[in-house]
Amino acid sequence: MTSNLVTQALILAGGQATRMRPYTDDAPKAMVPVAGSPIVGYQLAWLADHGVKSVTISGGYKHEMITSYVGDGSRFGVDVRYAIENEPLGRGGGLKFAARRLAFPDAPFFVLNGDVITNFSLANLAACHAQRGGAVTVALSPYRSNWGVADLDDDNRIRGFVQSPELPYWINAGIYVFNPDVVSMLPDVGDHEDSTFPQLAKDGRLVGYRLSGYWRGIDTVKDVVEASKEVISSGGVLPPELRTTSPNA
Repeated sequence: MTSNLVTQALILAGGQATRMRPYTDDAPKAMVPVAGSPIVGYQLAWLADHGVKSVTISGGYKHEMITSYVGDGSRFGVDVRYAIENEPLGRGGGLKFAARRLAFPDAPFFVLNGDVITNFSLANLAACHAQRGGAVTVALSPYRSNWGVADLDDDNRIRGFVQSPELPYWINAGIYVFNPDVVSMLPDVGDHEDSTFPQLAKDGRLVGYRLSGYWRGIDTVKDVVEASKEVISSGGVLPPELRTTSPNA
């Protein structure tokens, strides 16, 4: 499926991700392999499949590994450019810095945190953004508990456990559509979720989109293991030329 509404994207891949050690001792988070391929590889393949033509990658910590793996993006079917931070700017600062290096700075763009793998429809997200008229549309994923939840009867006897159930809440999936006029509202240094997003919400310009389909945030070593199993079982392993290790490593 393709979308002709938004054809450029920005990937935030500058973080060090200390909670994912030892994977990130010698590599940026976006280069952590899931079922044999780096997270950024899945993101670029997904973006290309959904009609995105140009991607800007915001890099910092060990960014050379990303540029070496991705190159100009041609093997993924997209044109890739880079915005490399000389010093950490935070997510909001890094986003502002990189947004000014988009291929089309006056057009809307997707934004992805560099630690998510998903397969939902970007065309539907872009259409929602256009229809709702917000300044930023935030993709939302159902909240899944990290723990087993006890099923109790009226006498508090445990009938069983439900492992990692979906709960009736929606969380920020780390995927957005931005209008270009929001870039000037971003902090030079710091996190946009602490400043820009609260202001947009107050002004009624922040829209939510409830995604359907696979989504996984890769934040811990356990997430890497679980995501690898999910990708393999779904048949979503990337082709050999886009791998850095064995899918079963």
